[in-house]
Amino acid sequence: MLASFGWRWVFFAPVILSALILVAALVLLRDSGGPRAAGGFDLGGAFAITGSMLLLVYGVVRLEHPGEGPWLTAGVFVVGFALLALFVAVERRSASPLVRLGVLRAPLVRVNTAALLFVASFGGFQFLVTLYLQELRGWSTMQTGLAMLVVGIDTVLAPTLTPRLVNRFGNTRVLLGGFVAAFAGYALFLPVGLDWTYTAMLPTLFLLGLAFSLAYGPLTMAATEGVADDEHGLASGLLYTSIQFGMALGLSAVTAVSVAAGTGLDGLRAALAVPVAAALVGAVVIAYGLRKEQGGPSPERVPAEAVTTAA
Repeated sequence: MLASFGWRWVFFAPVILSALILVAALVLLRDSGGPRAAGGFDLGGAFAITGSMLLLVYGVVRLEHPGEGPWLTAGVFVVGFALLALFVAVERRSASPLVRLGVLRAPLVRVNTAALLFVASFGGFQFLVTLYLQELRGWSTMQTGLAMLVVGIDTVLAPTLTPRLVNRFGNTRVLLGGFVAAFAGYALFLPVGLDWTYTAMLPTLFLLGLAFSLAYGPLTMAATEGVADDEHGLASGLLYTSIQFGMALGLSAVTAVSVAAGTGLDGLRAALAVPVAAALVGAVVIAYGLRKEQGGPSPERVPAEAVTTAA
């Protein structure tokens, strides 16, 4: 809807919303007066990891034109990974690390990897569908937005269906179901044609809404499972960093593949393989975690509010 008024509003609207939230926070929130944590801020670690993520995404973007400065592209990747190594070194020596490396146990790394792949697949797919509907089919921005609205069914399913499934089958199995639904949805869209009706696209959009309802809340809960209470904020921060990085990486990857494969429907179909592959790898990551789980007490019952808050 914002894009139909002008694409700049897509970027400016968050400025207005952020200002309103800031004013509301100043008026409504009060300092609890509790004890404050000792230590400073890890500026070195913050700059290293931010620079690493920016360069790695930029490197993927440069892959769109492999013949233009291949050595520069390789250098961007080398510096990006070097900054990542520097981040690890800084965190090991910092008195107040941005990320305590000890928290990066196998389950948390697995969940963050899965979250990155899940959002990367959807971010890339959403971009491709927008190009398909607007550039190849001539739909307006409003028509495209309304067409994608079906994905928002997760706002209904997440607080009603997901808690019951988690209580019955466990968090990891429900999470795996979300990845399988996403993979199936993307795979169904692979043979897309210029004469497709909206009803032909509907199964994919519905499956993606189902995938979000089954995966997003459980991902958040899985990220903090087994983490000490005082590090829940750190675990959540790592998860949402992975989600944001995954979105940027997914967009860059599908763009690179689409440009390399050519314009039009052929390029779009080739790029659709990226979200299919990302969802499949994510499902394998979650399935491996399910296999690693040991038998134990029945899963704790999860109220609907917990899933809604997580989502």
